[in-house]
Amino acid sequence: MENRERLSSRLGFIMLAAGCAVGLGNVWRFPFVVGQNGGAIFVLLYLVFLGLFGFPLLTAELAEGRCAQAGIASAMRKLAPSRLAARWGVAGAVIFAGNFLLMIYYTDVAGWLLRYTSGYAAPALMPQGASVAEVFGAVVADKPSGTLYMALAVAIAAVTCMGGVVKSVERITKWMMIALLAILVVLAAKAVLLPGAAEGIRFYLVPDVSHFAAHPFKSIFDAMGQAFFTLSLGVGCMAIFGSYIGKEHSLAKEALWIIVIDTFVAFMAGLVIFPLCAAYDVDVTGGPGLIFMALPSAFAKMPGGAVWGFIFFLFLSFAALTTVITVFECLIGGLVDLTGKNRRLIAALVGLGVIAASLPCVLWDGVLDWEDFVFSNLWLPLGAFASCVFCTREIGWGWRRFRVEASKGDGARFPWWLRSVMRYFIPICILLIILMGLYDKVK
Repeated sequence: MENRERLSSRLGFIMLAAGCAVGLGNVWRFPFVVGQNGGAIFVLLYLVFLGLFGFPLLTAELAEGRCAQAGIASAMRKLAPSRLAARWGVAGAVIFAGNFLLMIYYTDVAGWLLRYTSGYAAPALMPQGASVAEVFGAVVADKPSGTLYMALAVAIAAVTCMGGVVKSVERITKWMMIALLAILVVLAAKAVLLPGAAEGIRFYLVPDVSHFAAHPFKSIFDAMGQAFFTLSLGVGCMAIFGSYIGKEHSLAKEALWIIVIDTFVAFMAGLVIFPLCAAYDVDVTGGPGLIFMALPSAFAKMPGGAVWGFIFFLFLSFAALTTVITVFECLIGGLVDLTGKNRRLIAALVGLGVIAASLPCVLWDGVLDWEDFVFSNLWLPLGAFASCVFCTREIGWGWRRFRVEASKGDGARFPWWLRSVMRYFIPICILLIILMGLYDKVK
């Protein structure tokens, strides 16, 4: 597209793409999964799978977008062999639709975080309860407030995207990410200096084979799944950001920087949560409730806990909002490519559509869990599977064309030996992840 916007700086691109990758998977899911799987051994496994899964799949999405100068739905159609263009266009559209599915429950959770942040700033805004579990239950049960805060998260994203890629999305996301990283460093410094924090640091960073030996296959599959999901690959989000940059730098190099920032946030989140849990005797294996129930109980015991609770949930809110804004940009940019309509109109329609489609998740218990299952265990893996086929086989874009595009510019070339990893290893692992997810859901 001749009039396509270009991001104003490399830092803006890296922060924008990292803002998409950095989200609740880093600071909500990562710590409790580490806690459930024995700490440091799991972290090492996660890093191995992050290199094998995350790097090639992230580079693939960036390359598709940059070469085609379009979002994933249009990119697959443009890059595929002409005889198969229509079929790949349909596949791209299905992958692209996953972004909408993500937003109709992710904005609900973002709304909870905004409410907790406001509650620490003004306690009267939060429901009162005898325990933090009762407070969280009251937050989830308060449907009018849930709708209001969900709509606020949507409005922030839609209005940001209306302002344009460079003037609004890039600028706001860049500064929000910088603030997020600064807050995270402050929180980690506070947590590791707490009395009793050393035990949490030891659990997190010192390998303990006995924990891993208790359930090795579960730990391996959980590490595989976390490495796969942390970058939100499989719905083509990164393709739209690839379409906004030039060819000065190799995409292999850019992908490495995005992964470094994403991993830094996840790692530092662990340095906040595990020392904090150890210092205030909070169970680190408590599962998804770690953020909304266990940690508020720790803040309640801390001197100045209301202030630190506000800072912590502000950090979480920034992490959630950077993801919401960037996924909205993926939806809006992709729809502008497909329809040619005005960005402001598309942004307003996407915002209204997400609010309407999110209401079942807010109003009825259990809907969020099912939407998360469909997205995380089916849509994401199948989208990544399609991307592997598309970038490594001649029925799609093909390995040679993909590797040439990924290697253009200053920096490292995309490794040739990853062809077998993308053709065989990743697809097999994806099928195993899907089967394990289905098994866990029905057992």
